[in-house]
Amino acid sequence: MAEKRRDSKGRVLRSGEYQRSDGKYECKYIDAKGVRRSLYSWKLVETDKPPAGKRCGLSLREMVKDLRRDSEDGIDAYAGRRVTLNSLFSDYISTKHELKQSTRTNYKYMYEKYVQDGLGLMNIASIKYSDIKKFYVRLIREHGFKPNSMEIIHTILHPVFTMAVRDGLIRINPTDGVMAEIKRGYNWEKPKRHALTIPQQEAFVSFVADTPQYRHWLPLFTVLLGTGGRVGEITGLRWEDCDFQEGIISINHNLIYRVQDNGKCEYHITTPKTKAGERIVPMLSQVKRALLEERLQQMRTGFNQTVIDGYSGFIFKNRDGGCVNPHSLNRAIERIRLAYNKQEEALAKKEAREPDLLPHFSVHNLRHTFCTRFCENETNLKVIQEIMGHADISTTMNIYNEATKEKKKESFASLEGKIKIC
Repeated sequence: MAEKRRDSKGRVLRSGEYQRSDGKYECKYIDAKGVRRSLYSWKLVETDKPPAGKRCGLSLREMVKDLRRDSEDGIDAYAGRRVTLNSLFSDYISTKHELKQSTRTNYKYMYEKYVQDGLGLMNIASIKYSDIKKFYVRLIREHGFKPNSMEIIHTILHPVFTMAVRDGLIRINPTDGVMAEIKRGYNWEKPKRHALTIPQQEAFVSFVADTPQYRHWLPLFTVLLGTGGRVGEITGLRWEDCDFQEGIISINHNLIYRVQDNGKCEYHITTPKTKAGERIVPMLSQVKRALLEERLQQMRTGFNQTVIDGYSGFIFKNRDGGCVNPHSLNRAIERIRLAYNKQEEALAKKEAREPDLLPHFSVHNLRHTFCTRFCENETNLKVIQEIMGHADISTTMNIYNEATKEKKKESFASLEGKIKIC
């Protein structure tokens, strides 16, 4: 009977196990594709200590145990240890033909800027839950990421690892549950957009109308506040989308301005955010008047001559005659807000009262403001959903419930003393 092989400590080595002359252990095996492979470790069993200066990883027998479990479950651990996250992301994004070009560009930009040169260089089998959590925390602490930006990164990474799980490269998705823990740890809730109150809305509109420096913004603000359109839907609105005889506006495309694959910010036309985004919005009389006044003004000063992806005849223009981008619009809103608040503070001081200041808000709050006013005056949720272009009725219901809360209080107040309840 052949003498059993032993290691330098006199321990019996199992079939396939060897100890090299430098003391490192090796286990030879044949993978599922019939290819001869080897596992290596400085430790035979978990309790061994590695030689001084050598990495303390898994022991050889721990690795063999994991290998057998992977083999039984159809996991190709060898491939998983040789595929980087960058390579996997490239494969994933190349198959996502359903993504809009603007979404694809944004995903690639975020990945290349924040993932590619760090986490992206690691092989996927070595990336653990703790690695993902540390990466997310670093984005928050070092780059000042807020919930929306974190959601974008998570939306990119989670399906990439899901694909790896389904392909049998890894056992579990290391991103599972990380965002939930991050949200709990930072006490994050998805930020709610708040509508302007009726007095705030009236103050904002009146100040714009009465201030020569800002009055040229009034037609655009009127259309935003009178249609509830998304900023890209309204800045991309064309004269041919407006039927003044029928009194309707057709929302059928979206103007975007963002970083492209070439690293430059460019305008492009996309389809609406969702299929529900294609819709008809009736013109309020104030909206119709604002559009006709803008047309008369441009008949004197010149129309927007910009052509973007074959689209032309855009209604709104900037000081250079081109299209308006949302960044300049938000900057204008902030300038107007600050100017109004400065004037209101001076007036309040003169009248010995507390000032009623406008809160910070963005162009998207104007859409939310329209929706709130609509909900306060319309009970048919389906009509509201269609006008707003909400794909999910729950979005409409959330705004409706918030908007009608005060109305419900008023309604109950009117019941006081009118019905016998005790």
